[in-house]
Amino acid sequence: MLKNLLKEINILKINFFFLIIPIIRNHMQWNNKFIYPKSTRSIVQGSRHYSVNEENLPSVTTILKATESEEKKVKLAEWKNRVGHKQAEIISREATNRGSSMHDYLEKFLLGKLNLDLLGDNTREKMMADQIIENGLRDKLSEIWGCESTLYYPEKYAGTADCIGIYENKETIIDFKQSNKPKKDEWIDDYYLQCAAYSLAHNKVHGTNITQAAILLCTKDNIFQRFIVEGERLINYENQFLEKVEQFYSQRIAN
Repeated sequence: MLKNLLKEINILKINFFFLIIPIIRNHMQWNNKFIYPKSTRSIVQGSRHYSVNEENLPSVTTILKATESEEKKVKLAEWKNRVGHKQAEIISREATNRGSSMHDYLEKFLLGKLNLDLLGDNTREKMMADQIIENGLRDKLSEIWGCESTLYYPEKYAGTADCIGIYENKETIIDFKQSNKPKKDEWIDDYYLQCAAYSLAHNKVHGTNITQAAILLCTKDNIFQRFIVEGERLINYENQFLEKVEQFYSQRIAN
């Protein structure tokens, strides 16, 4: 009985949230000040690449994967052995699907395409996205330049940024993440490196001065977390990512 009551309370919360979505969105204005290029994705030598402006560039995630440390590879292998390779595949697939659904919902929200047809939809992914909207975006994101936008650094790499705009009065790269469990700052270097790659690319191509990135994360149990990287720390991650780009191309030549 208590379980059913809690479920009904959650549904009421979600229905109320859908009703106030237009109010939240009214505080976020679109500014199409930048033209983001169209791109197509393909798999080259088993890894994702972007075709953009007549260049075929490796994705940011491809570079991060190809240059990850031996320590990280060992930890991943240990985890797979601990839970079993089949179970590890299931967990990874579920996380990927959950993340895709959550991102789709957030994109619709930013584009103003959510509607009351979704009223009462209390899927886990939508509840997670609601947490990010309510706790991470509301009264913080004032101007949207783009969402799911292709960014590229000529002759080096490309990727897709979840959101770009003015966040707490600063030009910001915003990245949405889902997780099975809460994260600690020291565990998410790859998240910071990914955002650093996007800030570098945006500043290079569009002449901006993005000095901040915001990572808005929600776990499958609806725990929201926000991580901010800015200033000298972001510059440090930008430099680290450029080193990884050089390592990636050196490895490619060697192979």
